[in-house]
Amino acid sequence: MFFSTFYHACDQPGVAVLCIMDYDALQYCDFLGSVCSIWVTILCMARIRDTFKYTLFMLGALLIAMSMQLDRKGLWNLLGPILCALLIMVTTWVYRGVRRRHCYPPSWQRWVLYLIPGAACALIGVCLYIFAETEDNYYYTHSLWHILVATCVVFLLPPKEKERETLGWSRGWSWSWSWRPRVCGYTLCQSGKDELYTVT
Repeated sequence: MFFSTFYHACDQPGVAVLCIMDYDALQYCDFLGSVCSIWVTILCMARIRDTFKYTLFMLGALLIAMSMQLDRKGLWNLLGPILCALLIMVTTWVYRGVRRRHCYPPSWQRWVLYLIPGAACALIGVCLYIFAETEDNYYYTHSLWHILVATCVVFLLPPKEKERETLGWSRGWSWSWSWRPRVCGYTLCQSGKDELYTVT
């Protein structure tokens, strides 16, 4: 959003033009940031393992940056990463659904209240961007594109995983101030009577 804001501030005709750096650099950063944010959002929806997910984040950003240098405004620079990320997401969702023998995500509320409205916003935004945007209506359709893409992210990002361990430690501090670190797969337990630590 930072580069998109300043790119469009530099892009405006008239007296009120604000360019914080070279126009070409702002355009490159805007396009790169937009496509990378879509790539990252869809991969977050896939709920894959962190190591694999972060590797895909970096690999995708590298490939997107290289393709942006060749043809910044090419349609496949936008659709290529989106289709690859959707393929990864659908594959992981089908795998989980088959393994659990239940539709994934499992709750109908997630589908009706979040995924379907988010996908609708994204689809309408992409259709506006590809098919409806002309030089005459650019200000309106492009503004609507930004609004729809930002709205779809609010709907599509998955909720926080509830019982997830972070950095090898158990769930951290609780209201009773009991804290048990995990070290090398073992939990250190505290005895209330002797105040001795034992490994279980």
